[in-house]
Amino acid sequence: MPDPLEQYPFSLEVDAQLIGSSLKARIVRLSLSEPTASVLSNENAYIIDMCLTPRPLAAVGNYRDHWGPHRYEKLGDIYIIPPGEALHVRGDVVRQATLMCDLSASAVSEAMGTELEWSQQKLNSTLDIGSARIRALLLRITDEVRHPGIASRRMIDLLASELAIEIGRYCLDQSEKPLTGGLSGWRLRLIDERLSESPEPPSLAELANLCGMSVRQLTRGFRVSRGCSIGDYLEQRRMEHSKRLLMQGEAVKGVAFALGFSSPSSFTFAFRRAVGMSPTQFRQRQARGMDAPR
Repeated sequence: MPDPLEQYPFSLEVDAQLIGSSLKARIVRLSLSEPTASVLSNENAYIIDMCLTPRPLAAVGNYRDHWGPHRYEKLGDIYIIPPGEALHVRGDVVRQATLMCDLSASAVSEAMGTELEWSQQKLNSTLDIGSARIRALLLRITDEVRHPGIASRRMIDLLASELAIEIGRYCLDQSEKPLTGGLSGWRLRLIDERLSESPEPPSLAELANLCGMSVRQLTRGFRVSRGCSIGDYLEQRRMEHSKRLLMQGEAVKGVAFALGFSSPSSFTFAFRRAVGMSPTQFRQRQARGMDAPR
């Protein structure tokens, strides 16, 4: 079984790792000096990737066996590749820290009592995981990998069991969604382009007007397409942008007002809730990690 880390065609270094009975969790630093492409797959495990520094805007993925060679979708903060699936990834110049996990496929099927089936509709949802529960578990795993405590092997096994259940639930939730009623690809691209143009979050009325539909149609269709509310998605994108500004050296106060927060304290509260640490702690930790000797 190939190690997913060996499938990357660029510099990649493991900073820390914990290995349990069903989960291998690693914090890695990767460096890419020019655009490249790779194919990630694992026959016996879920590959789970959560960026700890901002995901490059140009990072996209394609399940070519299902979608053909031309359809690429944006990669979110968290993506999951099901066992046996091959994800073609394209990216731009980047220095990034990431939590990468291999979760045994059998752990998920045993937790759910059945083998999961990943249809094309479900595969689309794996590239941008909006589940707050999965995010919270991955943040806990990240903290345990960075700072293993007493009985860390036992802890990582417990967290792996929870993660297996949440991934199973996520898959089943996708299957319960209607097959129609989502937003078309060009409307989703318009929304993403608007969010990339300005850090201040747009109103629902602005996005609805941009897409040529009512607010009600927009919110319903967006949830079907992205698997989360448009409000949650806007907040995720705003936090991605805040990470970029912080890593560029912007002051917390400046970032807060640039992103439309009423005060630095309200920004700090939202950032801590989403990322699990304060903006200052995030910047200090990333500076230590990205500048460490290689």
